Amino acid sequence: MKPEYVFMLLGGLALFLYGMQMMSSNLEAVAGDRLKGILERLTSNRILGVLVGAVITAIIQSSSATTVMVVGFVNSGLMTLRQAVWIIMGANIGTTITGQLVALDIGTIAPLFAFIGVAMLMFSKNRKVQNIGSIIAGLGVLFIGLGLMSDAMMPMRESEAFVSLLTKFSNPLLGILAGAIFTAVIQSSSASVGILQALAISGLIDINSAVFVLFGQNIGTCITALIASVGMNRNAKRTTVIHFMFNVIGTIIFVAITLTTPFASFVASFTPGNPAAQIANVHTIFNIVTTIVLIPFGTGLAALAEKILPDKKQEAHLDEEVWLKEMMNTQHVLGSSAIAVNSLMENVGTMFTFAKENVLKGFDMILSGDVKGFEEVEEKENQIDLYNINISKRLSKVLTVEHAPAETKKLNSIFKMSGNVERVGDHAMNFAEHAAMMKERKLSLSQSTIEELKEMRTQCEKAFERLELSENADRTQMLVDAVSFERAVDDITERCRNNQVERIHSHACDIESAVLYSEILIDYERIGDHIRNIAEAYAEQDL
Repeated sequence: MKPEYVFMLLGGLALFLYGMQMMSSNLEAVAGDRLKGILERLTSNRILGVLVGAVITAIIQSSSATTVMVVGFVNSGLMTLRQAVWIIMGANIGTTITGQLVALDIGTIAPLFAFIGVAMLMFSKNRKVQNIGSIIAGLGVLFIGLGLMSDAMMPMRESEAFVSLLTKFSNPLLGILAGAIFTAVIQSSSASVGILQALAISGLIDINSAVFVLFGQNIGTCITALIASVGMNRNAKRTTVIHFMFNVIGTIIFVAITLTTPFASFVASFTPGNPAAQIANVHTIFNIVTTIVLIPFGTGLAALAEKILPDKKQEAHLDEEVWLKEMMNTQHVLGSSAIAVNSLMENVGTMFTFAKENVLKGFDMILSGDVKGFEEVEEKENQIDLYNINISKRLSKVLTVEHAPAETKKLNSIFKMSGNVERVGDHAMNFAEHAAMMKERKLSLSQSTIEELKEMRTQCEKAFERLELSENADRTQMLVDAVSFERAVDDITERCRNNQVERIHSHACDIESAVLYSEILIDYERIGDHIRNIAEAYAEQDL
């Protein structure tokens, strides 16, 4: 084979894979947020699950992305193992769309697609328009790459060694093994099927050999989900087992059919003279028939996966650091932020509970003069700080792979909330330290000062009760309440400062106690500011 043909083949392969990656990543960015919402609210209806899995995968053109997302959802508890079965079945159907697109043979107008897409990308500043332009350009680049590969492989028909190698794929085991290994390496069944179609278009492999390679490609695509499940819980690993079993069972069924009937020739007769369409049709029939056969046994597959991977006596907790690392090692980010938002909001909620308890405990220590709870407050403050550091690290990792503006906005709001909750915890710790100083120096507060502190505590308690960080909370009303609280805090603080000046003038309190009380007022005022900031950040998630 001449060097120029080798270069053409490599360049065509690069364009094909890059075009597919452009389409997939930008489709995820455009449609990902809505699709993730659909999956999060999925019911246990098997037909609905299959349809949702098929539609989502058809839209984003990547069964690997859908499966990785499902594995993550199962791992985080957003989806049950039995719900995942139907999504995986549907994903296998949806992934056949790419092959059908390749079979359309629009190579002559592919450069026009690339031109239109690049024009949209270059001349529009709108993010969504740029994403759509990248999708169109990716489609054009994909077909240009496919054409280059086909042209480059044409001369290889004269190579007896290469033709002899490909004819060996008519052996079912060799064909399946070759398809599985190649797909596992490039981690995309859609791409590997497209390359198989390019070989067929060039006349290097016929349908009778291609079918076995195609069956192996369905098995090889399981490797991406397998990689994503590393470090996850037992149910997430079972999801990948179900995915693997689906494709292995389908392969066994269709190998038996192909060896005992003229299945390949029958499918080829639908589109004579179009080998790309023949392969695409076999791929579609394989996944639709396998799904129809296995739908009645979906819960059985889940039960079998549970037997293959039984529960451990001590199931390890979800290690999000491992999960995020594995997610970033894949090319698919669909669903990563949905899972991360769910988990991170739980962490922020825990932080907020600790901060609330510390603020109220700090007021009680000042009012009672009893500092026995100081170590408990200090321990919770340390936990708040650790949560904040961990959340910041995880957010930075998710933000490196998240591209959808809406999801990025949610993640940024969590960062703001975490920081403000941490500051509330700092001021609560200040309250405990003020109480300890008062006891150490035997300082006392006037009765009017004590009444003012009781009023502040009551206001804080009401504000904390209204600031409910839950999915079903009325965030608009929460923001209104937080703004009202912050204004009330400012009014109370100003009134208390004026009263304190009068007490100093009338010698109703000593200077040291007055200075300490001024510090308490500063902390109280800052808590009001941070409560409002938390509510504003949480309300942003609905915009």
